[in-house]
Amino acid sequence: MGHPTLAAEFTGNRERAQWHDKALWFVREKRDRMATSVPEWELLRETASAIKQHTQSCLADYLEQFEANAIRNGAIVHWAADAHEHNEIVLSILQKHKVRRLVKSKSMLTEECHLNPCLEEHGIEVIDTDLGERIVQLRQEPPSHIVLPAIHIKKEEVGECFHEHLGTEKGASDPKYLTEAARNHLRECFCTADAGLTGVNFAIAETGGIVICTNEGNADLGVGMPKVHIACMGIEKLIPRAEDLSVFLRLLARSATGQPVTTYSSHFHGPQEGGELHIVLVDNGRSNILKSEFRRSLNCIRCGACMNTCPVYRRSGGHSYQSTVPGPIGSILTPLQTPEKHNTLPFACSLCGSCTDVCPVQIDLHHQLFAMREMLDGKQLIGTSKKLSMKFASTLLSHPWMVNLAGKVARTALRWLPRFMIYNPLNAWGRQRELPEPPRKSFRQMFSDYRSKK
Repeated sequence: MGHPTLAAEFTGNRERAQWHDKALWFVREKRDRMATSVPEWELLRETASAIKQHTQSCLADYLEQFEANAIRNGAIVHWAADAHEHNEIVLSILQKHKVRRLVKSKSMLTEECHLNPCLEEHGIEVIDTDLGERIVQLRQEPPSHIVLPAIHIKKEEVGECFHEHLGTEKGASDPKYLTEAARNHLRECFCTADAGLTGVNFAIAETGGIVICTNEGNADLGVGMPKVHIACMGIEKLIPRAEDLSVFLRLLARSATGQPVTTYSSHFHGPQEGGELHIVLVDNGRSNILKSEFRRSLNCIRCGACMNTCPVYRRSGGHSYQSTVPGPIGSILTPLQTPEKHNTLPFACSLCGSCTDVCPVQIDLHHQLFAMREMLDGKQLIGTSKKLSMKFASTLLSHPWMVNLAGKVARTALRWLPRFMIYNPLNAWGRQRELPEPPRKSFRQMFSDYRSKK
C-alpha cells in the first residue's frame, strides 16, 4: 500500500491524529524557543552545512584517515557495502564470542539493515534499550519517528503492553510507574548481556573516535559491562576534526527535542580494558546518493526536526511512510533506494518549505522533494491520474482567461451549491479539509478597486 492509503487509515482515528499533531508541534515550539535563544543560530547552521559539504567532497580520504586512527586506538574496523554484508559482519562477531543476548541502543542504521530479525533467526536475543524503542519492540512494530519512536502510542496502550510483557498492574498508565517498571526490566538485561551494540552520531576522522548521544544513558550502560562493543555507522556520519563536533552538538539536541544539549554525549576512543570495539562502516547506497543531485540529503544528522514541523507527517503518522526514516528527509532517502515501492512519498508533501527552514544543516528539503518528483516522472513511476491532473492544472494556469473564468465559477458555485454536492464520498480531498468562505471578488478585482480609490 502507498502512503495515501496508509495515511487515510491513520487519520481515520481523528482523536489520535489530532493529539499526534499537537504532540509533535509542542516539540517544534520547544525547538523554536531554543533556536531563538542562540544569537549565532544561523551561523551555526551555515557552518554545519559547510562542514558536511566539505567532508562529502573528500569523503574517501577522511574515511581512510578515520580507519587508520581508529585502528591506532585499538578498534577493529569493518567495511560493509550493503545491508546484507553489515548483518553478516555483526552476526560473525557475535557468533565468534558465543553471544546469546545483545543489548542495543538506538540505531536507525540497524533498522535500515533489518538487523534484529537477522540476529533473532540465528538464536540471538536482541534487547532494544531505548525506552521508546523497547516499547515498539514489545508491540512488534517499527519505530514511527527517529527520535521519538513511540510518539504514536498513548500511555494507556503502553500500560497494556507492559502488563502483558513485564507484569505491571493491569490498567496502570502513570508514566512514572511505567518508566520505573521499564528501568527495572532493562537493568536485568544490561547485567546479563553478552555484548552491546550502538549506533554512532558522529565519527571524527582526526581522532578515530566516535560520539554517541542519548538522553537515557542506555548506550553507556549497554557497552559498559559486556566486553564486546559493536558500533554501526553510515559513512555519512563522519566529520573531519574534533573542533567541528561542538557545532553539531549545539544544533542536535535543540533541533531534536528542544534541549540545550543531550543528557549524555559519550566519546569512545578504543575498547575498554580487556575488551573489543568493532566499528562497522556501512555504505548501503550512500555512495550512489553522493554522486547524485540529492547529495545534500547526506548532511542529515537525524534530529527529526523536519518531521516535527511537517504538516503531512504530523497528521498521517510515521508508519504511513513504510520507511525506516519517515517524514521529509525519508521521502528523499527512501525513494532513492527503492523508487518503485515508495514512489508516492515525494508527493506526501505540501512544498510549504517548513522542513527546510528548521533543518539544522540547511538541507533544501522541499526543493529536493520537488526534484524527486521529476526524477520519478522520468522513470515513469507516476500514476496516470496524477499526471492527467497535473497536465490539466498546467494548461489552466498557462491561460489567464481560463484562470479568471475558473475562479469566477468556483466563487459562485461554492456560495450557492448545497454542501452535500461538495463534501461527499466522491470528493476524497474534502474528507479531512474544510474550504474557507469564498470571497465575492477575485484578488485582481479587489486590487483594481483599491487602486482606483487612490
